[in-house]
Amino acid sequence: MGRDEDRTGTGEKSVVPPLAHGGNLNAAAECYGRPIEEWLDLSTGINPIAYPIPHLPDRLWTRLPERQSEERLLGCARRYYAAPKEADIVAAPGTQALIQIIPRLRPVSRVCVLGPTYGEHAHCWRGAGHDVEERAYADGWPNQADVVVVVNPNNPDGHMVDQDSLLARAAELSAQGGWLIIDEAFGDMQPAARVARHAGVPSMIILRSFGKFFGLAGLRLGFALSDKEIGSHIRNALGPWSVAGPALEIGACALGDEVWIDDTRNRLFRDAQRLDALLEESGHAVVGGTSLYRLISTQGCELHETLAQQGIWTRAFADRKHLLRFGVPASDEDFNRLAAALSCEEMKAVS
Repeated sequence: MGRDEDRTGTGEKSVVPPLAHGGNLNAAAECYGRPIEEWLDLSTGINPIAYPIPHLPDRLWTRLPERQSEERLLGCARRYYAAPKEADIVAAPGTQALIQIIPRLRPVSRVCVLGPTYGEHAHCWRGAGHDVEERAYADGWPNQADVVVVVNPNNPDGHMVDQDSLLARAAELSAQGGWLIIDEAFGDMQPAARVARHAGVPSMIILRSFGKFFGLAGLRLGFALSDKEIGSHIRNALGPWSVAGPALEIGACALGDEVWIDDTRNRLFRDAQRLDALLEESGHAVVGGTSLYRLISTQGCELHETLAQQGIWTRAFADRKHLLRFGVPASDEDFNRLAAALSCEEMKAVS
């Protein structure tokens, strides 16, 4: 990892090619000549059993989003994330929108992204003209940085930084006019470990995804929790009606459904353990992850290719070819299909 040498120094957007992501099932279907409905998509960390969408009145589709609906959603989000009253919460059309907007709210800065992690953070800060260093967790915290980005738990290995360390770093950065950005996109499974309950600490921005845990990635809903000043800047950058009316309503219902949330956490925990056992029985070492995805160390891209030929799509990493990420299967049928494919791969390796 190293510091970006191709910065503009002006804060202007530079041309940076788009990144590859999981979920690109249409490309897989085209590449392998298999209809999309025949694929088992394990390439994302999205809950495969989504929150049931409630009946929505027609007015949510025909009227502009109402302020009262947004306030209801934000109240539900504050309770769900256990955010204190002094914290500002901003709803956005997905955390990706926030990841793209936030770098444009600062002058050119020295930015350190701890990882390896979700590539859009470094990508967007670099694209906004900042001086970006991608630094391994093993190398420790940077000594000189205006902005530090931490994905917690980390994607894809599930690495966690403890709350005390994060809060101490936030205080240090705040004292020098910097920011600490904590991406808790996969934090729903570990509510006790999330830093969102400390939201409002000066210069600390916490990003929360709705679509991953609730299985509704297409809804495009996410939140930024911060102090009032930063929250105001983010809200102004997003502009009016940034979240669609149906998303406001569905989000409020889901965030307040404690029974579904508890049942889902328990199910995902059990299914992640089941997936670990299946992968390890097939000879693949599980090296990390969360209850929404598991990460294995394997030999190159052979396993990814073998599974793809059988209609199972996983997440490979071009820059870390020894790693492969699996989303959690949704059903016994999907688990059995993966088991059969892994067995086929194992027999091929033996022969």
